[in-house]
Amino acid sequence: MEYLSHSEAETEAIGERLAQSLPPGTVLAYRGGLGMGKTAFTRGLARGLGYSGRVTSPTFTIVNEYEGRVPLFHFDMYRLEDADALFDIGWEDYLDRDGVCAVEWSERVADALPGDTVWVTIARHPDSDSWRTITIEGGGTA
Repeated sequence: MEYLSHSEAETEAIGERLAQSLPPGTVLAYRGGLGMGKTAFTRGLARGLGYSGRVTSPTFTIVNEYEGRVPLFHFDMYRLEDADALFDIGWEDYLDRDGVCAVEWSERVADALPGDTVWVTIARHPDSDSWRTITIEGGGTA
């Protein structure tokens, strides 16, 4: 599926709609550079999973947990060297907790992601620096 977002609010709304169809245990792997809207997408995702509080990037904490009707575990792998470091922080435990795992900078830990991972690619649209193309693939959503 491919979406065009004209604003941060639209990016959040796309994340919120996606969340409503995700079963517990889903892993979302984000691809996209700095400033593409991954955290905005995650704010919508959290809202769609029943969380109403503040959502921030876990850049310095590695993972933020949000408790909604389905828990959301928001990872930022930018500071991790490889998939081995992911297992050191308890990746398998998070996978077993029946929540949704959203993984920023997923390419750094791609070999640790399950085969049914949902891939979310967020890229700048060629017609405007503020527009985003959001492509969602895999995990039965394609």
